[in-house]
Amino acid sequence: MAQGPAAGPGLRDLALARSLTFGTAVRSEKLESDPLLSTLVAREAELLVPEWEGKWDVLQPERGRFEFGPLRAVLRFAQANRQRVRGHALLWHEAMPAWLAPALQEGQAQAQQILETHIVTVLGETRASIRDWDVVNEVISAPPGGDNPSPTTGDLRPSPWLSALGPGYVERALRIARQADPTLRLTFNEFGVYSDTPWAQMKRERLLRVVRGLLDRNCPLDAVGIQGHLQMREPFRAEPFVEFLTALRGMGLAVLITEMDVREPDVLAPTLEARDAAVAEYAGAFLQASRDGGARTFLVWGMTDRDSWLLSDPGVARRDGQATRGHPYDSELRPKALRARLAQIFSS
Repeated sequence: MAQGPAAGPGLRDLALARSLTFGTAVRSEKLESDPLLSTLVAREAELLVPEWEGKWDVLQPERGRFEFGPLRAVLRFAQANRQRVRGHALLWHEAMPAWLAPALQEGQAQAQQILETHIVTVLGETRASIRDWDVVNEVISAPPGGDNPSPTTGDLRPSPWLSALGPGYVERALRIARQADPTLRLTFNEFGVYSDTPWAQMKRERLLRVVRGLLDRNCPLDAVGIQGHLQMREPFRAEPFVEFLTALRGMGLAVLITEMDVREPDVLAPTLEARDAAVAEYAGAFLQASRDGGARTFLVWGMTDRDSWLLSDPGVARRDGQATRGHPYDSELRPKALRARLAQIFSS
């Protein structure tokens, strides 16, 4: 039996009382079909990010045909519940419609036109409703180690965009976005930079090098999003992560936690209570370090275990068949220890 939100103030109110922001990823069809979930999201989150509705395959399924219906549904929900929406993502190497990759291969001029048309059209649609977009998403290459199947030596990930437009494509996307919407917060969103491992350290160095290069060329950039898809089998230590966030803030950039969830270790604790406590402890250390490093915006990639990509995506689902418990609420919408840890961090 679903219990609904935890007693006391919602996480959105606890965060706002400390001039912080808490939010979650959402899917429009779930908000429309699951009234208990929509009530929970309305109470707990002040900032929403569309999980799929802002990506290329939804927004431009055919070249030149834009579909904003699903994104508008998220915006209507947010307006009805006094919430803000941030956009995700204008440029990514995944979630590409079938027509896009072949079209990019037909020459640099066409690739440039496709990129510019998409960004200008989308930002024209959302200018009045979305004031922060992940303009570039996951563009840093994967060093050897961890879950990286194809490590590379260059700073930028091999992708159809890199092949079509060369290494200047990141800067080009940011400049197009700034010209299209001069007051929009432009965010560079990345994963795999939080753990205390050699490959995460190398990726932090690559990200800092790319960002410094952009800023040295006077490229517009306002913030860096740290996804925070946490994996408990990877060690975490606050000091190098805080140092990394401090370096970004020293460049004049805001830092956001944009997509936090938790993958449990290969060997689980014996009880649900112990599992939830371990998740809360690991994520709590990351969240506290993020706040210590200057992050003021915190988003989870889904409020509940019920609709988590950690269950549905074969690449990240547990191989032992156990349902993941990596979110603040369980599949029955009962608050867990992670929700309590978030409340504690936002209240301190």
